[in-house]
Amino acid sequence: MAVLIVPLGISGTSAALPEIGARLDAGLVPLQWVVNSYNIVAASLMLVAGSFSDRFGRRRIFTLGTGLYALSLLVTVFATNIYVVDVARGFAGLGATGIMTAGTAILASAFDGAARARAFGVLGVTIGAGLALGPTSSGLLVGAFGWRAVFVAHLVIVVASMVGLPFVAESRGPGGGRVDWPGVVTFTASLVLFTLAIISGPQYGWGSGQVIGLFAASAVVLVVFALVERSRPDPMLDLSLLKNKAFISVNLLNVGISVGFVALLVVLPAYFISATGADARGAGLTMLLMTGPILVSPLLAGRLVARGVPVRVMLSAGMLIIAAGCLGLTVVSPQVGILALAGPLLLIGVGMGAMVGLLDGAAVSTVEPARAGMAAGMFNTVRLASEAVAVVGMVAIVVSVVRPKIADGLGRFPDQQGNAGELANQVVGGDVTGLPGGALRTLLAEAHTSGVRVAVVACAVFCAVAAVLAFALLRERRVSGLESEAVPERVSG
Repeated sequence: MAVLIVPLGISGTSAALPEIGARLDAGLVPLQWVVNSYNIVAASLMLVAGSFSDRFGRRRIFTLGTGLYALSLLVTVFATNIYVVDVARGFAGLGATGIMTAGTAILASAFDGAARARAFGVLGVTIGAGLALGPTSSGLLVGAFGWRAVFVAHLVIVVASMVGLPFVAESRGPGGGRVDWPGVVTFTASLVLFTLAIISGPQYGWGSGQVIGLFAASAVVLVVFALVERSRPDPMLDLSLLKNKAFISVNLLNVGISVGFVALLVVLPAYFISATGADARGAGLTMLLMTGPILVSPLLAGRLVARGVPVRVMLSAGMLIIAAGCLGLTVVSPQVGILALAGPLLLIGVGMGAMVGLLDGAAVSTVEPARAGMAAGMFNTVRLASEAVAVVGMVAIVVSVVRPKIADGLGRFPDQQGNAGELANQVVGGDVTGLPGGALRTLLAEAHTSGVRVAVVACAVFCAVAAVLAFALLRERRVSGLESEAVPERVSG
């Protein structure tokens, strides 16, 4: 139940963003940080949490994570300022690190072989349920009670999960060195600088000195991070993992999910609200077409693998299905009907569900049990860092297309001259409060449609390339613990 809140916090919060922006009078940039602060903090400290869980006890770190997450939700519920929400979501991200890394490592240490595969199948369903229920449940709660109700519901789930903590067995990894704080600081700085650069691109121009400087600084700090990790006897990131082709493959697919699924959890609800005229409830119900299949697909995928379907085939096929669904979303328009959207959204959900449980199992099965915490930490670091970058990048693509289209069309509206940037941010954020109607509203909807179409094509291309590369890298390699002994294809990690 505690693990459920981590994906639910991502997808559910994303669906509530338009209402949060409208009620707290927040612009697009601070509104994006409601999601970004969660993901960046979690990504930056995930490896630390993995190391801590191995050293100090996985149940202990799991308990601390749930407690901190609950406290952050309590602050969010009573927040009256967007920046307080941003900070509270950052602390929620810190709690999520303990929940995810310790939770995954607990499963890895408690089960082996076929039992481990079944356990991670259940984990996949749990993660899938969080992602699936988030947009729809948030849309219904926002429509009925307002955005705060979303975080009240999350708080209830976290508090309820604490009841089972005494029944979780304690486990540790052997060894466990000191925390690599230089690595933590440099990794965090590089990720924050990169995120700021992507956010600033549409606002100041991709060729501006500020944006180029942020990208350059991020690259420099990333090099420093790599040098720090190579020189330390106890690095937060064991660079030897980067030589493991199976581990690299599952992380490449991890990024593909962030691009082809998670980023759309932010982009699509805002589009449905601002361009098609849907309310939060309607947008959430529409998103159920994309998230609903995740409730059943992980278990079906696990059964297919157990019956002999190679893991690399299942994972690559899932990513290709996501790519096909993203390409199908080019049908979006202000007049688009639910039937036209159903096929592409269902494809994305089926593809995502086919992968999610297998990927988590693969991440810890490519290394020896003693390094399960570190592997889980790195996998979840890649997951959350790529989610942060994918969400920001996808919004940036949409804004970069929408803004000039609005500017070109404002020639017919003298009273709106000079407002292209503000209107673009408001439209892409899904905040329709105070937006004018008539011909100008039509212009805004058409511009938003153009931006979303470019974004989903970019998603499709990335996911297709990731599927092909991952299939090649996983060739004749075994992700141990995921395939039954009857599977003829053997892969060594």
